[in-house]
Amino acid sequence: MRRILFLLAVCCVCVCDAVRFGQFCRGNPSNEKRTSDMWGSGHYGASRGDRIHKGVDIRCEDGDDVFAPFDVTVDRKLKVYSHNRYAAIDEGMELWGEGLCFKLFYVRPDQTSGSVKKGERIGTMLPMQTVYPGITSHIHVQMCDRTDPTQYF
Repeated sequence: MRRILFLLAVCCVCVCDAVRFGQFCRGNPSNEKRTSDMWGSGHYGASRGDRIHKGVDIRCEDGDDVFAPFDVTVDRKLKVYSHNRYAAIDEGMELWGEGLCFKLFYVRPDQTSGSVKKGERIGTMLPMQTVYPGITSHIHVQMCDRTDPTQYF
């Protein structure tokens, strides 16, 4: 039994190690990350006052098309915040693909379920500047289990 579990663990590590996110946003073919601005930093683990940033922010212009980074299944639409102050950017989606479950925040999904091929449009970047003037507009990429997604870029 231990050998089977070990073998399964090794297989999963090998499969996941080869996974890389493809292009997310129309204007950012290399998935350039948000660095630091007046609102903070976009890397995993960055300080957010009394909490820690649990994703990676990928630069994306307000209104840009957002694409499937590989063949994915759209699992559901997400509500990002629980406060009306953020209503303009309070959408996202949960997706599965390449053995990964991940979430995209600040994206209006084109659909709330079903399959999408790599490179096809999955949504639109919401108007982040209306809520956070001066921020580097971005989508937030977060693994469903909240582990660091950096290795997939």
